[in-house]
Order: sequence, then C-alpha cells, then structure tokens
Amino acid sequence: MIGFFCFLLNAVVSIYIWILIIAVLMTYFQPNPYNQAVQVIHRITEPVFRLARKYLPFLIISGMDFSPIAIILVLQFIPQLICSAF
Repeated sequence: MIGFFCFLLNAVVSIYIWILIIAVLMTYFQPNPYNQAVQVIHRITEPVFRLARKYLPFLIISGMDFSPIAIILVLQFIPQLICSAF
C-alpha cells in the first residue's frame, strides 16, 4: 500500500512539474489567452507561482523570474521526503 502511494505521489508530482515547464515555455511564445488549454494551465500553475513570488521575492532578479526553478526543486524533494519516512 505504501509503495502504491509513493508511486502515485511521484506520478502526480512529475505531471505537475511538466505542467510547470509548459507554463514557463508559454511565457516565451505568448499563446492565445482565450484558448481553454492555456487557461487551464494558467489556473493550475498561477497560485503556486504567486505563492512563491510572495514569500520568495528575491527569486526575481532583473526582471527574470526564477520561482519556477525553486518550485520544481521543492517538488522534487517532497516525494523523497515523504516516502523515505515510511
């Protein structure tokens, strides 16, 4: 049961990391904001980005936002931390 939970947690975190990467890439290509896929990705990622920008303002350097890197690093450690406790 614990193995399945760890597998599921890793899968969810991996999918979310890919969604974050897609959101970052979308900022460079500026897709149509009325596209439903773009809106869904924005709704899924923006609360996390907003939280990171609020509590880690030093991650914005000369207009470059490094909060996605910090979020991805934290997300990488969460499954390892939780699954190693079991």
